[in-house]
Amino acid sequence: MKTKDAIVKNWLPRYTGTQVNDFGKYVLLTNFGNYVDKFAARFGVEVKGRDRPMQSATNKDKSLSIINFGIGSANAALVMDLLQAAKPEGALFLGKCGGIKHTAEIGHFILPIAAIRGEGTSNDYLPPEVPAMPSFKLHKFVSDKIVEAKLDYRTGVVYTTNRRVWEHDAVFKQKLREMRVIGIDMETATVFTCGIANEIPRGALLLVSDMPMTPEGVKTENSDKSVTEKFVDLHLSIGIAAMTEIGGKGEKIKHFHY
Repeated sequence: MKTKDAIVKNWLPRYTGTQVNDFGKYVLLTNFGNYVDKFAARFGVEVKGRDRPMQSATNKDKSLSIINFGIGSANAALVMDLLQAAKPEGALFLGKCGGIKHTAEIGHFILPIAAIRGEGTSNDYLPPEVPAMPSFKLHKFVSDKIVEAKLDYRTGVVYTTNRRVWEHDAVFKQKLREMRVIGIDMETATVFTCGIANEIPRGALLLVSDMPMTPEGVKTENSDKSVTEKFVDLHLSIGIAAMTEIGGKGEKIKHFHY
């Protein structure tokens, strides 16, 4: 256990209950157990790791897996490190975010062109000057799937923070306005940065789940339940369609070393 490769090959099964060779070529990442349950029901497969920190499921031909890695940038960094053992050809984060601009309404999808690294976790991977960006070809293919489904989406920069309770803080909200971000979450910048560091093609399809810049827009248990009932199946369906077809129809994603 002297090298990172040895550690992550041991720890990926330890955290997920799934052996390294049983993961698909492509991976969906999520913060929510119900996404994994819905994925498993759709493909008629079992959910593994219910007794582990991260639950996962893989379709029958092992082309696609899904992992619930939990909430926050530390967990996002951990799962991207662990996935280095499986060497996926692409990872797409299906997350929820708060809409900052009025152009991003509840139920809208956001394909972020970049993320601001306000979480700090990613500084352990790359210098702060390195922008957190997705793999363009992966996002291009996801956008094609959204258009094929006759849906609209937004693009822009999202802000990633470690701070979960901020909705009461007027100073912080003014900072978000000044940064011109379209949304806020706790994982996207980390997924992008750690994907770069681990040479994993990565992207994020975010679902706007609340509008937290006003008191009446702050997420509650009831409002989150409503968003789940209305939009989660569609969110998951787009992710599955994109990541099951990208290998055959998408442009090849290449890594460049500097």
